[in-house]
Amino acid sequence: MEVYKLEDMVKGWFIGNFQPTLLNTNDVEVGVKKYKAGDAEGYHHHKIATEFTVILNGEVEMSGKTYNDGDIIVIKPGVSTNFTAITDVTTVVVKLPGANNDKYIDK
Repeated sequence: MEVYKLEDMVKGWFIGNFQPTLLNTNDVEVGVKKYKAGDAEGYHHHKIATEFTVILNGEVEMSGKTYNDGDIIVIKPGVSTNFTAITDVTTVVVKLPGANNDKYIDK
């Protein structure tokens, strides 16, 4: 067995085409993301990838809707969303495929 620490990964991403990673692949990206209440990202979308976000714990607002523990949000290519952590939040995010440079900031 090999053991790694999530804290050694960049922003919680541990599988994908970046460094460090546990598996270098363009097939998928996987991350465990931790946010503090008030952390936010502006509207953006992906042209290629579908993003699956699981709210493990906490409360977030995305595109004007509130999501809580156990909610799974599927964001398909071309669909824009923003993100605000209402409370401290932990999510698991899977991006399929792990397309590099596929994050487009909406203006």
